[in-house]
Amino acid sequence: MIKENQQLFNRLHVLTDALILYLSLPIAFWVRFYAVKGGIISVPLSSYLVLGVFLTLAQLFAYAAAGLYKSFRRTHLRKELSSLWLSSALVMALLLSFLFVQHYIDYSRWTLAVYFFLSVGLLSGKRIALRKTLRLFRQKGYNQKHVLLLGSGQMARSYLEKVRGEKELGYHPIGYVAVQRSKELDLKYLGSFEALETLLDRHRPDEVVSAIAPEDYQRTPQIIAACEKTGTKLSIIPFYAPYMSSNPRFDDLDGIPMVNIRHIPLDNWANAFCKRAMDIIGSLLLILMTSPVMLACAIGVKLSSPGPVIFRQKRIGRNKKPFYMYKFRSMRVNTGQDTSWSSDRDVRKTKFGAFLRKCSLDELPQFFNVLKGEMSLVGPRPELPFFVEQFKEDVPLYMVKHQVRPGITGWAQINGLRGDTSIKARVEHDIYYIEHWSLMFDIEILLATVFKGKFMNSEVLN
Repeated sequence: MIKENQQLFNRLHVLTDALILYLSLPIAFWVRFYAVKGGIISVPLSSYLVLGVFLTLAQLFAYAAAGLYKSFRRTHLRKELSSLWLSSALVMALLLSFLFVQHYIDYSRWTLAVYFFLSVGLLSGKRIALRKTLRLFRQKGYNQKHVLLLGSGQMARSYLEKVRGEKELGYHPIGYVAVQRSKELDLKYLGSFEALETLLDRHRPDEVVSAIAPEDYQRTPQIIAACEKTGTKLSIIPFYAPYMSSNPRFDDLDGIPMVNIRHIPLDNWANAFCKRAMDIIGSLLLILMTSPVMLACAIGVKLSSPGPVIFRQKRIGRNKKPFYMYKFRSMRVNTGQDTSWSSDRDVRKTKFGAFLRKCSLDELPQFFNVLKGEMSLVGPRPELPFFVEQFKEDVPLYMVKHQVRPGITGWAQINGLRGDTSIKARVEHDIYYIEHWSLMFDIEILLATVFKGKFMNSEVLN
């Protein structure tokens, strides 16, 4: 039943997208030439309506190619919206190039600009509302995907805990298949692997999730054969999943698939180039914009207490290389600056230093670290060598964060993980950022940093 519902939902999804895209163009025309006075109509509305047909078809094709009409049950909203905006921008760039080459220069660029932001804004709003509506329905037991679970070990229990704890995902486990019944799995036992094909015919699940233990892996061919014979979708959770990223990639060695355990988007030179370009342009602009503020801060630090204006502290950066991170000095010169964190009530803070920290102005010199290539605007916060040596032994996956440039702000920081907070939680957020990096993700973090007032606070004694 869910397959038929999904097909109907996809058709309605595409149809409503098409309506939004097509109607956005005459609305943009009205806004440009009627809501805003002074525009001269050089191309009639009828021509825009014809253009709208081709533009709508091109947009729908781009969205389909980007996977925007697949089931988004497992897709994050951020990734969906990022794909939506990038696909729309690509089509708009191609349209403008075509109009220029064909000398159709009389079309209003303002009309097309209004169309772009209006259509993509409405499509984004529609997807946000749609997800919230489906989440409410799934929490009440509707639009469920019935799943047959294979295995009874740790990975099977973890999967069951996840889908039961997040009902908005819409997964309903109907039972499990294992060598024998397990007291540790709170789910209906349906039988052994020998009865799998019969069970699939009888229960007709929407999906089979295999989370078998290492000792049962010889049953994999049997499981695949049973699922393919009954036409049932199969998803596999490998027993080594705890050591994998959430977004692994596959390489091909002359027909032999190889799992890339930890895929890092910034290993791609084009992605790295785009991020570095944004860092250079962004840091230059921010240095120019904040130079009067930095001058005032420097004078205040010099007058507040004896010592240097800029505090330099060794941190560990990309590829575990040390560098000196810059800050405006907010404390009196002390000897514990390389082995401990500061607190909000540290008595060594100067009054002016406390003000700098409260407003996060002490971090402004780090724009020069970004310009030098030692840091990025967004990334995991760099740590002291003393703590790196300690955490790499105590915190799993801690050293993964050093595969990218450290940042002034990051995904962990805008989620409240600053200063003396859980290192494990910070590392989990840092790894999520590293594995899911995109320019849109960076922009989202920067906007959240500014508008939520969560610019990275100072956390180390200086």
